[in-house]
Amino acid sequence: MEILEKIRKLMVNLEDLDMEELEKLIEKALEKHSATEVLEKALRPSMAEIGKKFERGEYFLAELVFAADIFKEVFNKYLRDKLASEKKAETLGKVVIGTIEGDVHDIGKTIVATLLEAAGFEVIDLGVDVPAEKFVEEAEKHGAQVIAISALLTTTMLNMGKVIKLLEEKGVRDKYIVIVGGAPVTEEFAKKIGANAYGKDAYDGVAKVKKLVYEKFGIKV
Repeated sequence: MEILEKIRKLMVNLEDLDMEELEKLIEKALEKHSATEVLEKALRPSMAEIGKKFERGEYFLAELVFAADIFKEVFNKYLRDKLASEKKAETLGKVVIGTIEGDVHDIGKTIVATLLEAAGFEVIDLGVDVPAEKFVEEAEKHGAQVIAISALLTTTMLNMGKVIKLLEEKGVRDKYIVIVGGAPVTEEFAKKIGANAYGKDAYDGVAKVKKLVYEKFGIKV
């Protein structure tokens, strides 16, 4: 079996995943393939397949957290620096992401950020307790196409609307796709505050971002 396919299969079968074996395979793969090829032909396809399993109910949140952690670990350890020195892998666009002001919950936002990166986006993760002004400043600074906002509390999700109002006040609302998500957030709430989309879970959010950047900016997925 070709080594990139071995990596993909090993990653997808989370219940039997041997981290030591995965790292050895990635090291061997990088002797024959570029970091871009390992990312595009092994790691990203494996994350996409894990997403399908999650959607079918074969994997649950615990597996999703585990998969995101594994991807992030091997990406940072083996691929990030090499990708920087290679011809830059084409991205689907830039996403500024964070948990809204007053909220310090991190897990959901971090999973979404990792899956967006795995899907091919450049992600600027602002962390937690992020004021509306910071979302707008960083989106403008980095030339982002997407602003993704998370909230895990009903009291803090109301602050999401401040980001959109600020974009409108500055006359730049039409420049951005704004997607919101988190446990208390609903489709109705997203529409009420004027967001472009609502992600019911991490994979749904990523799928909607990919669809919207294609429709709005013509960026091919």
